[in-house]
Amino acid sequence: MHDRTSLSRRTLLTATAVAAAAGSASALPARASAASSGRIRRLVDRMSLEEKVGQLFVMRVYGHSATDPDQADIDANLAEIGVRTAAELISTYHVGGIIYFAWAHNTRDPQQIAGLSHGIQRAGLAGRVPVPLLIATDQEHGAVARVGKPATLLPGAMALGASESTARAREAARIAGAELAAMGINQNYAPDADVNVNPANPVIGVRSFGADPQAVARMVAAQVEGYQSAGIATAAKHFPGHGDTTDDSHTSLPTIHHTRAQWEELDRPPFRAAIDAGAASIMTAHIVVPALDPSGDPATLSHPIVTGILREQLGYDGVVITDALGMEGVRQKYGDDRVPVLALLAGVDQLLNPPDLDLAWNAVLTAVRSGEISEGRIEASVLRVLALKERLGLFRDPYVTGGGVDRTVGVPEHLAAADRIADATTTLLVNERGLLPLNRRREPNVLVVGADPAAPSGTTGPPTTVLATALTELGFTATALSTGTAPGAALVDAAVAGARGKDAVVVATYNVSATSPQRALVAALVATGVPVVTVALRDPYDIARLSGVTASLAAYSWTDVEVRAAARVIAGRVRPVGRLPVPVRRADDPARELYPIGYGLTY
Repeated sequence: MHDRTSLSRRTLLTATAVAAAAGSASALPARASAASSGRIRRLVDRMSLEEKVGQLFVMRVYGHSATDPDQADIDANLAEIGVRTAAELISTYHVGGIIYFAWAHNTRDPQQIAGLSHGIQRAGLAGRVPVPLLIATDQEHGAVARVGKPATLLPGAMALGASESTARAREAARIAGAELAAMGINQNYAPDADVNVNPANPVIGVRSFGADPQAVARMVAAQVEGYQSAGIATAAKHFPGHGDTTDDSHTSLPTIHHTRAQWEELDRPPFRAAIDAGAASIMTAHIVVPALDPSGDPATLSHPIVTGILREQLGYDGVVITDALGMEGVRQKYGDDRVPVLALLAGVDQLLNPPDLDLAWNAVLTAVRSGEISEGRIEASVLRVLALKERLGLFRDPYVTGGGVDRTVGVPEHLAAADRIADATTTLLVNERGLLPLNRRREPNVLVVGADPAAPSGTTGPPTTVLATALTELGFTATALSTGTAPGAALVDAAVAGARGKDAVVVATYNVSATSPQRALVAALVATGVPVVTVALRDPYDIARLSGVTASLAAYSWTDVEVRAAARVIAGRVRPVGRLPVPVRRADDPARELYPIGYGLTY
């Protein structure tokens, strides 16, 4: 692996050194210097049209290596992109960025990720016009994380919102940013700036810091500062705000029915805060907001929204990136050849992960050659993208070292900080008869049952197993029975049988709906007379549909760090101090609040 020393402000920091860097709001210069701007201008002047257009695309690619991926990944690249490797993708299409996914086998382990990043940068600098790449991923933490263990996994946005601490949000971002930088990832599609005012939101939920616009704004600004103090470009998302929808833009085209006044009050503040904090980039949403643009176009393709509001009214001159162009929300009204052209005409700079790169790339070239898009318009976006690369120090040294990975990723200081931050997030909603903490009993004997959602990157096993193991390590006698998110009669009966003679049953729940079989499981366990403790593994709204439980916690994620924190609260090792960042409404009367924002018990 390349062994050059990274730029000082991108040095791979331990938690202590990262914390020391907090004095600066952002380690990224506010903008390129006059000298570097001149160098960038001369670089653009050397580029062909094809190279300029390529700089605007950020693309997926399969494989753990830039030049030597597994055969299955070569086959997938040939089928989807028409190239064999990441290096060939860069030389053929001159792409300005690569996005990493776990499912594309880009993120097996930190050393491999650093090697892949090295190979990608070497390919970029080997071009006729040498240009380093923006290497990005979605590492929001909590429910969305592309890089897993042994990297440090931290509480996600809503958990941090429950902590009510901008200092913790900033620290989490600094740690996460330092580890991403160590692996050669220089752009993170985070933080989520959506205000989750709709409990039925199927795509945002715990990815949001909460439902209070001003509280979300403070958290967003803190995370922008934290990430960028570690040399990571942030991408606040999803402009103009995806928090109030019952549709998922991955599979449909949602409509946000806020009036302009409601948008100003609810959705705008976090993006204003991100801009004021110096966010390096902002990601658009594939949503229709008639009050902002009555045309019916998704925001990603809307000139009134991207240029009129984001650029002109909010004064944002950083990089604007689309959400992924393979999502159905941006494909329903126009074909895949028109989407990238319309996005550029709307005012975006980066085109993220089109389903057919060759079609999209050639469509933009054709639009320029026909005069639909001026070459000056293309150059304006290229200049913004290259200026961001300059701010990140990529032209001077885009490489990271294996030693830097060892010194930074998943180090004990970071893991301890993750646990400490998580301890401030768990929210206690119900505690009848003072059941918790359970440590009042001698060696409590508990059964842990419940949901087993698909494992995110931050888990070592089913949440029930992680929770039982954590309780055992804390002095309990704990056994696990995974009943899943839709337990049938046989599993319910097994849980009831297993509850006999126990001091308590802990039930891990996951997004309990009106028709969820999880309700029958909880009701059957309550009927045994054994105290029932529920732990909501994702959205904190589950308790509204569960009656008769003795105690209830909100953990905000099923990653190990948050599940272990819930175990420490149950065991009495830490006191619950988290407060709801969203209201929990009554299931029988959604107009009334069961628990308001800021609610949380302690003992």
